[in-house]
Amino acid sequence: MPMAFSSNPLSLSVPDAAFETWLRDTGYLEVVDQRTSDLHRLSSGGDSSSTTASIPSNSFFFVSILSHLGTLLSLFTLNPFSKLTSDDFSGPTPSWTLAFVGFCDSYSFPSSSSQARLRVHENVKRYARNYATLFIICFACSLYQMPIALVGLISSLALWDLLRFCSDKWRVDRYPVVRQALIHTVQCATAVVLFCSNVQFALFCALGVSYAVMILHASFRKLTPAKQPTPAR
Repeated sequence: MPMAFSSNPLSLSVPDAAFETWLRDTGYLEVVDQRTSDLHRLSSGGDSSSTTASIPSNSFFFVSILSHLGTLLSLFTLNPFSKLTSDDFSGPTPSWTLAFVGFCDSYSFPSSSSQARLRVHENVKRYARNYATLFIICFACSLYQMPIALVGLISSLALWDLLRFCSDKWRVDRYPVVRQALIHTVQCATAVVLFCSNVQFALFCALGVSYAVMILHASFRKLTPAKQPTPAR
């Protein structure tokens, strides 16, 4: 016998757009991320039979590849540092193993460009110190592979240290015109040394590698709660 339920006047139906906006405003971005993935998986599963019936398998695979490629290319049109503040670099560095790298189930391909953008903006804020350390490591590796650039960088630092030593010894602060002339001279000498030693190429390589790794990691890394719950004792 079918069971009938009476209508509850206290039941509310919240639109999906309003509910997602509330989740974003209250900081539950990990719920938005998981909800977007679940909705995409359900819609893909529901439309798979009709899609495969109307589109050949080779064409469907090609369309899927183009969709994923378009999602990745859309990441290079945004500024991942737009929401960064100085406070993001002042906090403690997240753990490299559990927080930053995580496990295999901590990654998934973004289902849409909006989800990818959400992940990039939030993960760049969360792991800003990790990405900065990664850039320093990449730059150090580039200098290790280019000894001339390393010598040029050390020489430029030595020039500024020599300027500071001479300023303190000769009391150049009492002569502002002479001090400004020395500073401009050292600036020009530093630019020449850095250019001739090809330090800009090492810097470009470090920026390119670290930026690509940051974008890929931030877009594939699932959002997790900002504050992990403490285990009960």
